[in-house]
Parts: sequence; structure tokens; C-alpha cells
Amino acid sequence: MDARLQRPRPEAGMPNAGQESGFRTDLERIRFAQSYSRLAEVTQVITAGATAGMVHNRLSHSIKVTAVARAIAVRLLRDADPALLRELGGLDHVVVQVGANAHDLGHPPFGHLGERVLDDVLRIRFGLHDGFEGNAQTFRILTELEVLGPGDEGLNLTAASRAAVLKYPWGRYVVPDPHPSGWPEPPRGAGVGPAGPGSTKFSAYTLDLDEMLSALSAFPELPPGRQTLECSIMDLADDIAYSLHDVEDFHRSGILQFSPVSGEFRSWLSDRRALAAMSTDELDLMGRWPGAGLEQLRRRLIEKDDWIFDEDRFGAAVSTIGEEFVDGVLAAPYDGSRMADRAISGFVSRWIDLFISSVELIRDPPVRSAYVSLAADAWHQVSVLKFVHQYFILDRPDLAMFQRGQARTIDALVTGFDDWLSDRQDAPKAPRRLIDLVRIATDGYERVAQQHPDWLDGVTSPRQLAGMGRGRGIADFVSGLTDQQAVSFAQRLSGARELLWTSGAL
Repeated sequence: MDARLQRPRPEAGMPNAGQESGFRTDLERIRFAQSYSRLAEVTQVITAGATAGMVHNRLSHSIKVTAVARAIAVRLLRDADPALLRELGGLDHVVVQVGANAHDLGHPPFGHLGERVLDDVLRIRFGLHDGFEGNAQTFRILTELEVLGPGDEGLNLTAASRAAVLKYPWGRYVVPDPHPSGWPEPPRGAGVGPAGPGSTKFSAYTLDLDEMLSALSAFPELPPGRQTLECSIMDLADDIAYSLHDVEDFHRSGILQFSPVSGEFRSWLSDRRALAAMSTDELDLMGRWPGAGLEQLRRRLIEKDDWIFDEDRFGAAVSTIGEEFVDGVLAAPYDGSRMADRAISGFVSRWIDLFISSVELIRDPPVRSAYVSLAADAWHQVSVLKFVHQYFILDRPDLAMFQRGQARTIDALVTGFDDWLSDRQDAPKAPRRLIDLVRIATDGYERVAQQHPDWLDGVTSPRQLAGMGRGRGIADFVSGLTDQQAVSFAQRLSGARELLWTSGAL
């Protein structure tokens, strides 16, 4: 049997299906999963009620990532050398769609903000060294937390489908050995961040490292730290969608304004030589003076991605995005007219087609790249579009203030559930699913302590393992809520909500 088709558990009554139907089964299992439906009520950048315009949620984002990923895969299957595709581990467009549909399942309420808060509280309050990471949570949902049928755990996906979500195929601290965070040049996401030692991004918690190794075993020629070909297509499609759809949202909402964006682009283009000559301290003192943001971006790209960065291409990207998006779209405020819709929709459609046509297949990519990458011109253009989103949307003070309130909600939920489970008399009355998840996590840590004690840095006492299991189980529960459920549960735990009986079970 093809190792890519292997499932972790045999399935009674499953027909001896061909490769297409085996992967198609994986795709439908994800689309019918509760965790997939939940994405319709999880924040992409801001909640739907925070602006009068329509904005993407995690579900609509995932659907569009899937469309882009499928288009890339189909193009490669049509145009690339079949022998090279086989050499790089194989390519199936359905597996690519599986990875794209599933890639955001692990996002907690309130998007990346919730992710950061859960990471802090798990490490500080519960001593869980690998904290919380949305990609690792996605893998945990697929392999452990989702329910397929009686007595089953996870969705029992094929090895290729499980590997297709491993954007960062390592643990936070261990596996592989030597760990990528200590490599002379770490892969993208594997470097040490402000939270302390270990990689900032990773795809499996300590509890799930065996599952990760099992999925990757179907790709024996895959170098350590390298995504599968299908995963790299999903990852690139996510970048393309993110670079375009979020700026589309905020243009339609009237939040992305022409004047400051135009000022930034024009100032950098006219003053680029003077800005490049400034010291880091001098540039920092400029704050958000027009042109400073793009200069900071230029320096970050040089520092992190000198394998592809090019001064002339960066300047051309700023100029092109300035003409096509800033002057061509933002210059006319969005007024809801069909003409305005045509302008922004035409821009997004045209640039998605451009990026898809710019995809390249690389036999031996640089450490910070992947088997599938954008050509250099397109890579610089995506970097500039992502800058617009980060600098003019995510860095807004009003959004930051809104998010600080959401952060308190997540913190209150974790603290409230921990206090509840610490009350011996009242603990049995906690939500049934929460109790189940704590038990599953505790059993998992006990298993790891027996089989891989080095992964837990010598932690083996039942009390410590139970505390870790409680923290992980609470995180599994809280991260599985929708935005509205998180707000509602926090209000109930604080006594601020008068509504008691609801139609939804806990």
C-alpha cells in the first residue's frame, strides 16, 4: 500500500478505494467536522460587528485559500516535470485542498490575539513549555480532538493529508534532533522569539509528536524541517490570499484610507536613498513619518531573506503596488457602487492570477523557502501587500484597544475554568466536554512520560502531569469556542450575564 495513503488506524468496512477516493474521504471528513463549521464564527482580523462592511472570517478565508491552492496544484500537475513531482514526494490536488481547508482549524477565538494570550497563560500559569500555537492546535484537532465515530479519536486521515498541515514540521523544543531553532540558519518560523527558547512556530505539541513523526514517515526522502510539496502549496496559497483579501476587506469598510497609504509610498520612493543612509536609531526616531515604514520593511527583508531580496525588485514592487492598488483602487473611496466593486474585485482577481502564474517548483530550495515558491518579482510584491495590511490595519491604535479587551476575555476564561476545576466540590459540575478534554490531555502526558521522558524534561510526577493535562485540556476547550461563545462564557463565569438556560449544551 502507498505509504501516503496509510491511516493511523484500520477502519472496519472501508472499501479498498483508489488514491483519489482515499484523499477525497479525508477532504469530506474535514468539511463535515464541527471544528470546520466553527470557523464561520471565528475572527480573521476583526469580528463582523466591528465594522459596517463585510469582512472575511476564518471559514471564508479557508475556502479562498483552498481555491488558490487547488489552482496552483493543477497548474503544476499540468506544467511541471512529473519525475520531479515524484522525486519531491508526490502531488495530489485533493491533498492540497485537504491541507488548505484544515489549515486554520486551530485558531482560537479572536484570531492571532487569542493565540498569543493562550500561549502566555499556558506557559506562565501551567508551566507548559510548548504553550499554545495555532498550527500545532490544528494538528491536534485532526489527530486527537475531532470525533469521527464511536470509540474513535481524530479524523483518521491518510498520512499525506496529515502531513499537508505541517507548515512547521517540528516541536517547539524537541524533534527533530538537532532542533531547527539551533541550526546555523533556522527555517522560516523556527527561530527563537521573545517568548523564550524554542521555535516561535511549530506544528505539534509534545503530546502529538509521535503522530507528527508517523505522518512524516510516509515521506522518507523528506529532509528534516522541510514541508511536503502539498503543504508548501497550501502555505503559499495562504500567503497569497492573506496579502489580498484582508486589504480588500478594509478598503470596502472604509478603514484603509488613500492619503496615509499614498503618503507612505510616495515618500519612500522619493526619499529612498536618504532613508537607506539613516542609522537604525535615526529611523526609529522617525516613528510613523511617511516613508519610514517601508524602509523598515526593506531592512527586515534584507536581514531575514537575503536569499531572494533584491533592491531593484523591491523598489519596483513598491512602485507597482503604489500605481495599481494605492492610485488605482484606494484613490476612489469605496461607496458600495458596482463601479467600486469592480475596481477592488478586478484588482484582487488580476493579482491572484498573476501570483498563481508566478509559482516556481524548486528541487533544492533555500532553508527559508520551500519546494514551491513565488518568482522573485511576485515575492517582493506579496511582501509589500502584506506590509500594507500590517502597517495600516493591524497596527492601528483603535484595533489594539479593541483587542486588549478581547485578550482579557480569553485570560478570564482560562483562569475561571482553572479555578472551577480546582474546587473539588464543584469540579464535577464543570462542562462535560472540558472534563473530557482534561482527561484526554492528562492521559497523553502520562503516555509521553512513559515512552519519551526526555520530551518532558524529566517531569514525571503524577501531580505535575495532572497539572499539565488540566492546562492543555482547558486550552483545547477554550480554543474550540467561537468568538461569541468566548464572550458569553466569560460573562457567565463572572456573573455578569443574567441569561441562564440556552439551547446549546456545555
